[in-house]
Amino acid sequence: MARLSYHVSHEQHSPRHLLDLVRTAEAAGFEEAFSSDHLQPWTSAQGHSGYTWAWLGAALQSTARMKFAGITVPGAGRYPPIVVAQALGTLNEMFPGRLPWFALGSGEALNEHPFREHSETKPVRNQRLREDGELIRDLLAGRQLPNGIRIWDRGDIPPRLFGAAQSSETAATVGTWADGLLTVGGSATSLQPIATAFRERFPDKPMHAKLDLSWATSDEQAMTNALSQWRAAALPAHVLQTLRTPEAVEDAARSVSASDLRKAVFITSDARQLVEEIDRCMQVGFELIDLHNVGPNQDEFLRICKTDVLPGFQRRR
Repeated sequence: MARLSYHVSHEQHSPRHLLDLVRTAEAAGFEEAFSSDHLQPWTSAQGHSGYTWAWLGAALQSTARMKFAGITVPGAGRYPPIVVAQALGTLNEMFPGRLPWFALGSGEALNEHPFREHSETKPVRNQRLREDGELIRDLLAGRQLPNGIRIWDRGDIPPRLFGAAQSSETAATVGTWADGLLTVGGSATSLQPIATAFRERFPDKPMHAKLDLSWATSDEQAMTNALSQWRAAALPAHVLQTLRTPEAVEDAARSVSASDLRKAVFITSDARQLVEEIDRCMQVGFELIDLHNVGPNQDEFLRICKTDVLPGFQRRR
């Protein structure tokens, strides 16, 4: 039975508000949360971008038992892999067992270009990600680098390192170094090809998915929320990865229609439909599904999760 987590969107909510939300999510029955890591929001309408690593320490301290994960980009200039390993080791030592996994990605210009030119080809960035992922794993395992560097505080059991992939091509290779796959989509149908590409080569490794959705009390409001906040999700990944500012993302996404967005975000006002779509994602083979309600109505969404979404899954465990 797959696990469900609550998505912590630093692009859309202030760090203080996110602390309130994860406490509410834990009270609603969520046992896990997954945090984004951005320097800038995708669009100015989202309006936030707190520092994830500082926030994670506060969130772990502010909740009782909730487990946390996140995604970051090592080696692209913003975070040298040694710094990523030190950050993960510190959190893991302070909160044993509550940081079971973390995802690493190859990045996008929006967050990385202030630190390093983002003009490298995707194969080059994937190779760097592999090298950095292996380096982080070695450091978290207690190994000393040839230059004498080691991570002194790292906890007893290091978090598993997942590789992020948004295409079948990347998914088919990321398992050569990663402990599992993390991908993102708006439906089981969109997630299926990526899962298949990964599972064919790495049948014994776990898969996690971030499900982008927009739930509201009416279909019209759900669509309005999605168009306002997550329109860029309908842009091709290879385009989105090259845009350097929120304004550039906004310009590129102006032509995205409601029908385009439905292919990238699951939009509904019916909790039963959401439960059915989560079930379909589970049938694809994902062990964890991170629920990202892209609208501003987080408290409303958490209430419906508490009453209509989580209970059925918890009974089946």
